[in-house]
Amino acid sequence: MNPGMNTLHPYPFEKLAELTAGVDLPALSRIPLTIGEPKHQPPAHVLEALVASIEELAKYPTIIGTAELREQISRWIAARFKTHAIDPASEVLPVNGTREGLFAIAQALVTPGNAGSVVIPNPFYQIYEGAALLANVDPLLIPANEDTGHLADYRMLTNDDWQRCEMLFLCTPGNPSGAVIPETDLHYLIEKALEHDTILVSDECYSELYYDEERPPVGLLQAAESYGNTAFKNCLVFHSLSKRSNLPGLRSGFVAGDANLIAQFKRYRTYHGCAMPLHHQFASIAAWSDEEHVVENRALYRAKFDAVTERLAPVLPVSIPEAGFYLWPKTPTPDTVFARELLSHTNVAVLPGSFLGRSVNDVNPGAGHIRMALVATMTETLEAADRIRHWLERG
Repeated sequence: MNPGMNTLHPYPFEKLAELTAGVDLPALSRIPLTIGEPKHQPPAHVLEALVASIEELAKYPTIIGTAELREQISRWIAARFKTHAIDPASEVLPVNGTREGLFAIAQALVTPGNAGSVVIPNPFYQIYEGAALLANVDPLLIPANEDTGHLADYRMLTNDDWQRCEMLFLCTPGNPSGAVIPETDLHYLIEKALEHDTILVSDECYSELYYDEERPPVGLLQAAESYGNTAFKNCLVFHSLSKRSNLPGLRSGFVAGDANLIAQFKRYRTYHGCAMPLHHQFASIAAWSDEEHVVENRALYRAKFDAVTERLAPVLPVSIPEAGFYLWPKTPTPDTVFARELLSHTNVAVLPGSFLGRSVNDVNPGAGHIRMALVATMTETLEAADRIRHWLERG
C-alpha cells in the first residue's frame, strides 16, 4: 500500500459528522451552510448543449479535449485576465473539475519523498494536503490569519525552504476567507519560483465570484504577463465551472500555463485515463463562451452577502470577502463548541474553522472561526441568518 494512505486525515465533513453525532435537534428544518455546493440555477443554454450532444457518449474522448474547447478556454483567459493569446494547443488542458486536477498535478510533478517539497497555505482546501501526502511528502504549512489579512505569508519562507520547494499551492481568492493575493505578491512568488525552479499552482476556482464588479481578482497568468514572464514558466492555474456557472456536477475545469509542464501533465493523464466526456465538453464550450449568466450569479451572491451581514453584524463579527461565497467570522466560543451548539439550537449547520487547518507549534490558524457557505436560496440563507442572530441574542 502507498504509505501516504496511512497519513491522510479525515475529511472536514467526516469530522463534522462525528462532532454533531447525537445532537438533539430542534423541530426546525435543516439549513446546511457547510458544503460549498452552489444551489443557484445552472444556465439553461449550457444544459441544452449538454442534452443536444448526449449522443457523443458513443465516442471515446481524448485526454487533450476538442480543439474547440481549448480554443474557447484560451479566448476566455485572454479576455478575462488581459493576457496575450494563450496557445490552445500547448498551454491548455481540460480537467474533470479542479479537485481532480489539483490532486493529480502533485502526483505527476513532485518527487516522492522529498521533505518540504510541497508548500501549502493553512487553512487550506484539503486536496492540497492529500495530494502531498500521497506523493509521500509531508507538506510545509504557511499560516494565514488575521495578522496577514488571511493570506499565507510566503515571504516567511527561507532560501533553504525555497530550495527544497518543488511545488507551491496558492488559493486566490482564498478558501475559506475569500482574500485575494495582490499582484505585487504574485510577482514576488513568480520571481522566487523562477529563481528556485519551483512550480506555482494557483487554484482560482472562486475567481469569478467577486463582490465588486469594478475589481475582478488578478490571476497568476495575468501577474506573470505583467512581470514579463510571457511564457508562463513555472506557472499553472486551475479554473472550474462549478462555482462560476453553478455546474458542480459537470466536473469541468482546466489547467493552463507553462507549456512544458502541461506536456508532462498530459503524458501523466494519458495513463491516468481521465478524459472529459464529449457531451461535457460541448456544455463547457457553451459555459465559457457566455458571461451574462456569471454577472447574474455574482449579483445573487452580492445580495445575499449584503442582507446576511446586515442581520449578523450586531451579534457576530462578519465582513464581506473580496470574493468567493463564504463568510469566515470569529466565534465567541471555541469553533467546535459553537458549531455543535448552533446546530442543537437552530438546526443551522456550519463548518468549524479548525477542521480546515492544522496545528503547527500548537497553533491552528483556522481555530476560532466558522465557515458559512452562502450557497442556498435567498429565503433559506436569510432564515439561517435570523436563527443565528436570535440564538446569539438570547445567549
